[in-house]
Amino acid sequence: MSKPRLVMTLGDPAGIGTEVILKALAARSGAECDLTVLGDLDLLIDRYQQLCEQMPANMLANPADLNIIDLPLPPAIRDGVKLGQGNAASGAASFAYLDAAIDRTLAGEFEAIVTAPIAKSAWLAAGHHFPGQTELLALRANLDRFGMMFVGVSPHTGWTLRALLATTHIPVAQVSAALTPALLSLKLGLLVECLQADFGLESGTIAIAGLNPHSGEGGQLGREEVEWMDRWLEEQRQVYPQYKLLGLLPPDTMWVKPGQAWFGTHSQPQAADAYLALYHDQGLIPVKLMAFDRAINTTIGLPFVRTSPDHGTAFDIAGLGIADARSMGAAIDLAVQLVERRSARSS
Repeated sequence: MSKPRLVMTLGDPAGIGTEVILKALAARSGAECDLTVLGDLDLLIDRYQQLCEQMPANMLANPADLNIIDLPLPPAIRDGVKLGQGNAASGAASFAYLDAAIDRTLAGEFEAIVTAPIAKSAWLAAGHHFPGQTELLALRANLDRFGMMFVGVSPHTGWTLRALLATTHIPVAQVSAALTPALLSLKLGLLVECLQADFGLESGTIAIAGLNPHSGEGGQLGREEVEWMDRWLEEQRQVYPQYKLLGLLPPDTMWVKPGQAWFGTHSQPQAADAYLALYHDQGLIPVKLMAFDRAINTTIGLPFVRTSPDHGTAFDIAGLGIADARSMGAAIDLAVQLVERRSARSS
């Protein structure tokens, strides 16, 4: 079997993307995959040289030793990129990197994209109106059926956390209107397909959160559960009899067992195989509390694998040499694993 073919984008060049890439690549042999970095080579070399002044060079991969697709920035954009300052220039650069990576992946050159962080505000300043990289990936793949899932492997117990968001980058005030039976059915279906194709779980347990405090407390604290969500869940139990669907769980207590499984604070935590959260912070606050330095964002539903570290551009520490690269390393590991599993499943 050929090695998985990965392309890695530099992300926002004003942030820590180049640093976590160079650190993550220095810490691995590279034998498990064919990995190519896509971005402005001169900029990458500049960042490497700057970082070498902050830390030992052997902690960084030398750009001269990497497979690189050079995507030179136009001078007007490159001159506008300022380390630690996300702006229209850095947004234009990070958008161009991802767009080129998608082109090459859709053409069959790569099987997975690993993305360094971008700044949504910088994309907007550059004239690109997308809530994030996930939405651009889905648009370019011509999909309206996709999901944002977070995966992390506990360093304490080896337990794997999997959490899918039903809604993503929308205001909290819009969440209730956005949640519909059709949307939740779509997301749950994606989650089941992912568990089967990417993780080999033909059966298991999926925990589903309620929307309101205490899942509405019988309608006293919100009506969505009693008016349609409870009925929807019962219907889904008939659709997926091979999975035990837990819910609608009170959002505050749903994360107790995953926390115990992650930190090993309970001998038999009985955590679920996957969790479906209904909006951004309902899912990501607990995920980041548990696994901020190790969680990976993966876009499910795409015709190729996409992973990314679960952190942002960290403009405030860009260039200081102190960024933690473990999440980026985990994003590479997961991309390799998912490509291998999909290849094995299709063969």
